[in-house]
Amino acid sequence: MLDPGPTGRFGEFGGRFVPEALVPACLELEAAFASAWADEAFQARRSGLLASYAGRPTPVTECRRLSDRLGVRVLLKREDLAHTGSHKINNVIGQALLAERMGKRRLIAETGAGQHGVATATAAALLGLDCTVFMGEVDVERQALNVFRMRLLGAEVRPVGSGSRTLKDAVNEALRDWVATVGTTHYCLGSVMGPHPYPYMVRQFQRVIGDEARAQCRALLGGSDPDVVVACVGGGSNAAGTFAGFVDTSARLVGVEAAGGAALGNGVPGVVHGMRSMFLQDEEGQILEAQSISAGLDYPGIGPEHAFLAASGRASYFSVGDAEVLDAFKLLAATEGILSALEPAHALAWVARAAQDGGIEAGSTVLVTLSGRGDKDVAQVMDLLG
Repeated sequence: MLDPGPTGRFGEFGGRFVPEALVPACLELEAAFASAWADEAFQARRSGLLASYAGRPTPVTECRRLSDRLGVRVLLKREDLAHTGSHKINNVIGQALLAERMGKRRLIAETGAGQHGVATATAAALLGLDCTVFMGEVDVERQALNVFRMRLLGAEVRPVGSGSRTLKDAVNEALRDWVATVGTTHYCLGSVMGPHPYPYMVRQFQRVIGDEARAQCRALLGGSDPDVVVACVGGGSNAAGTFAGFVDTSARLVGVEAAGGAALGNGVPGVVHGMRSMFLQDEEGQILEAQSISAGLDYPGIGPEHAFLAASGRASYFSVGDAEVLDAFKLLAATEGILSALEPAHALAWVARAAQDGGIEAGSTVLVTLSGRGDKDVAQVMDLLG
């Protein structure tokens, strides 16, 4: 994958657009990450925690009954089996260790679906750090279980009542807090977005998904790579981590957005949350609200590396609607006994559609990153299905 260098640019996207007060913090973080990433002791500690605490490597599961139903060979990279129930723990362990290395004793985070907040609270408890999580009021209501989990883990959860009261607004509040407390606080940003070095750093912490999956698929497929590699995309960290393992192969890379938050399908370039990327905007440049059945994908933008991969043609991005997502959620449960989070159910929904309409050739091997488990969404799905 690309190294954006000191400018933090992926082609025309990325960069560092922050208030002057945060420039030193970003530069400090960039230097600290570069030092830590090259430090064998840091990497050994990180790898050790990923193995003994987070439960890595996660397996690749072959879905035989689902494959028979769809006519393509479906493999799942099981991030739902990682500690805390999603891929978020990979990034958070890395950033929490980095905060400790920098002498920052407080973590702040934004969260939509709650999985990043739970993971941050978990890492803070493990390392004895203070933790505050910002979460839109809409998401607090629909992800009440994760809010309770965060508080059990010792984190303060601050509901955000401004704007659309979802992920975008939680990011805004986290950035405001960071400006005021930067001397003692590390902002543990949860996706491949924000000002440099976050998009690059988070991808590097998440690339364990793709690196593992590449080796596992080659072992399973006799040395070959999957024909298609698919992941859901909001900000896009699970997809960026997955794609990192396959970007230099012949595998087709596919990101799947929520239809109501398809920044690549419906957005235009803009600068928001410290980065230049693609965002949903009106004619005056005002950011539009994203809509999604899943709290983790209702973000009106996308990470800058994904914007570059789309512009360069290396990856393709599609969107699916809420009804398709619910159908995919039910299909995986009924055929494989696996409850997916609503976020990766978007990726499964696209695979199901593409297998029917010729978007994926019959008999192809498709790897899907199952980025989280569905426990958090069962009550919501129950209400939606009556």
